[in-house]
Amino acid sequence: MTQTVQAPALKSMLRDGQELALLDVREEGRFAASHLLYAVPLPLSRLELRIRDLVPRRGTRIVLLDDGDAAGLAGRAAARLAAFGYTDVARLEGGNPAWHAAGFELFSGMNVPSKAFGEFVEHTYRTPSIAPEELRQLLEAKRDLVILDSRPMDEYSVMNIPGGVDVPGAELAYRVHDLAPDADTLVVVNCAGRTRSIIGAQSLINAGVRNPVVALRNGTMGWHLAGLQLERGKRRAAPPPTSKGIERAKAAAGRVAKRFGVRQVGQTQLQQWQMEADARTVYVLDVRVPEEYEAGHMPGARNAPGGQLVQATDTYMATRNARVVLVDDTEVRATMTASWLIQMGWQDVFVLEGGFLPYGLEQGPWQTEVPGLIDGNSAGIDAVALARALSNPDGPTVIDLSRSSEYRRGHIPGSWFAIRSELPEALRRAGSPTEVVLTAPDERLARLAAPEARAARVATVRVLRGGTEAWRAAGHPLAEGPVHMASEPTDVFPKPYERAGGVEAAMKDYLSWEVELINQIRADGDAEFKVYP
Repeated sequence: MTQTVQAPALKSMLRDGQELALLDVREEGRFAASHLLYAVPLPLSRLELRIRDLVPRRGTRIVLLDDGDAAGLAGRAAARLAAFGYTDVARLEGGNPAWHAAGFELFSGMNVPSKAFGEFVEHTYRTPSIAPEELRQLLEAKRDLVILDSRPMDEYSVMNIPGGVDVPGAELAYRVHDLAPDADTLVVVNCAGRTRSIIGAQSLINAGVRNPVVALRNGTMGWHLAGLQLERGKRRAAPPPTSKGIERAKAAAGRVAKRFGVRQVGQTQLQQWQMEADARTVYVLDVRVPEEYEAGHMPGARNAPGGQLVQATDTYMATRNARVVLVDDTEVRATMTASWLIQMGWQDVFVLEGGFLPYGLEQGPWQTEVPGLIDGNSAGIDAVALARALSNPDGPTVIDLSRSSEYRRGHIPGSWFAIRSELPEALRRAGSPTEVVLTAPDERLARLAAPEARAARVATVRVLRGGTEAWRAAGHPLAEGPVHMASEPTDVFPKPYERAGGVEAAMKDYLSWEVELINQIRADGDAEFKVYP
């Protein structure tokens, strides 16, 4: 039977300085509606795909969160974690409603600790900003300026300020010296909304760049709300820094390290910590951009681009009070990222001294361990064979485990959308088929679901090899739209500009929500943000 913890006891656990992972196992949409400040979203439907990265140490103290209702998501997650070797797992008695009933704060939205921290930074340091209308006037007047977009390229290419260049968060202090070599050039930092604009601008100010620096107030959303046109589909990226630029960046990072007390750790000590990983969690994160990481990285280091790590810390690390070692090739990006994690309240943050060694590197993306996944545990079918089977009126039913947003954009005609954690109910809504083909963008998710479909008394269960992308690659058509929804689409919390309608109202609500977070975290009392005069 799963252990339980009461809300007041959990409040004390949050403040006792010991390792603790709060995992909210509901779907993203329900999580975003209401959750604890330091809860990390890890839906039960995708638990195996992320648990080893988020909580690598099996002895970590874990508390599972849900709605405290009859669905019993936390209890199901506890049983699964126990099977994977996690030994200290409990659930919050009564779930989030009990937390609220005890008089404690619940938050809406995603990445709340990081978003609230951005507001804290602006409030504390009075980070200078510029209104969209004023920036437009400067552009029309041919003012000497550069616009640096601090988001990853996939976000930048959706919409960007005209003329802006993509320079993701931790890259700013690394590349700005070549992008704005003249000290009189105004540097404008933007993101989609507020957080990365503020953190990016303040990063450059903290680094002591000679240029005037401002954040674009409310980012691309503010620009749009001001009635100004955005560019779309662009891929302008900052070039690699020159040797002179790197020299200046290192000097800037040295100033930041001194001010914020960034500590270094050597290879020998890191190896010792890794050998002790069963006793204390250590995250080793390479903070460079994905292209550099995949070209060659230190074995055991997971990619977490620095700007995104600060923007969405809960995407990469679930265990509070763990050791964190940040890695890059020059120490610049690692130092800038470490300075922000320290200010956010992470106690044991280190930069690998000298960067990673230039030999014995691995290439390609990070390969995470997926517990419970056994090769060959499900029969497969390729796209050609599936198309042939679907041409038969008595052919199989396709169950699509994609995110609902992906399903809407394109799915196999006639397939049903389902959330894995709701699979038995979804199968009933799909007509209780006796023959099913499971598909997902990540084939491993479909393979994990196959035994669960069999347990729901489906006679024949197969997995589409390569998922829906393989179907597309084989030249077969896709259908669009929210049809055949066997599960409610609670799995996604869309960004304001991703909404089907009411985009401007959603943007205004989102920006107001961000600004208000600073008051809510004061009421909550658990944030440990630090001020460095």
